[in-house]
Amino acid sequence: MLRIGLTGGIGSGKSTVAALLAERGAQVVDADRIAREVVEPGTPGLAAVAAEFGEGVLAADGALDRGALASIVFGDTAARARLDGIVHPLVRARAAELVAAAPADAVVVQDVPLLVETGQAGSYDLVLVVEADPDTRVQRLVGRGLSAEDARARMASQASDEERRAVADVV
Repeated sequence: MLRIGLTGGIGSGKSTVAALLAERGAQVVDADRIAREVVEPGTPGLAAVAAEFGEGVLAADGALDRGALASIVFGDTAARARLDGIVHPLVRARAAELVAAAPADAVVVQDVPLLVETGQAGSYDLVLVVEADPDTRVQRLVGRGLSAEDARARMASQASDEERRAVADVV
């Protein structure tokens, strides 16, 4: 099995690259998708997030109110660390299950936006970093419904391009 870690900042084009690799036969494990799954209604992950941050992070239907949670954790490093301490272990465990289920000869691409921040670079045979101009990234994020200010704040909360390049085999 060839394990490739795919990373890049928010809005850099990781999903596009992952889709291209999947078209060519790679099995993609998407950490963002898993992160959404582990906090779905009825999961231990959502219960832990609500216990840590209060019922105000839940929507009326019991789902996670991502906007409410984002307003708490982005810009507050201690709150973000508490959230990461809940979600990251759950994401890693589910990702490990998916990788273990792949055939021995598979090319597995793990799309991990926070690969550098979580110290996972050494876990892969190859690390591929996707980059895009910061203004392009902001435009993409605004297109997804974020304000330009929120987009820049999220970008600033992640590793820099230089930090990602330091662990990259391919940029």
